[in-house]
Amino acid sequence: QVHLVESGGGLVQAGGSLRLSCAASGSIFSINAMGWYRQAPGNQRELVAHITRGGNTNYLESVKGRFAISIDNAKDTVYLQMNSLQPADTAVYYCQVLGRRGPNNYVSWGQGTQVTVSS
Repeated sequence: QVHLVESGGGLVQAGGSLRLSCAASGSIFSINAMGWYRQAPGNQRELVAHITRGGNTNYLESVKGRFAISIDNAKDTVYLQMNSLQPADTAVYYCQVLGRRGPNNYVSWGQGTQVTVSS
C-alpha cells in the first residue's frame, strides 16, 4: 500500500503564495507520474498539474504561468508552487500517484489539504 503525506495548505490573501508538498512511502515500487487535483464545493475534481518522472508537465489552463509543479525522484515527493493565488483557487487539493507494481498499474490518492484564498 502506498501512503501519501500532503502538507503546505492554508489560508492566504489574494496575490499570495503557497507551496504544497506530497511525499510517497510504502509499497511504491515504481512511480511513473505524480500530480495535483483540486475540488471546490459543488464542483468536480479537476486536474491542476501533472508531472512524469522524466519531468514532462501539463497544467490546467487557468493556472498556467502561476503554478509550477516539480518532482524529487530521489525522495518520491512532488511539489506545487502556487503564486498569484486567487479566490477561485480555493479548494481541497489532492495529491495523486500513478505507479507500477510488477505487471500492474496503480493509482493512489492523498487525504487532501485545504487551500483558502481570501479576497
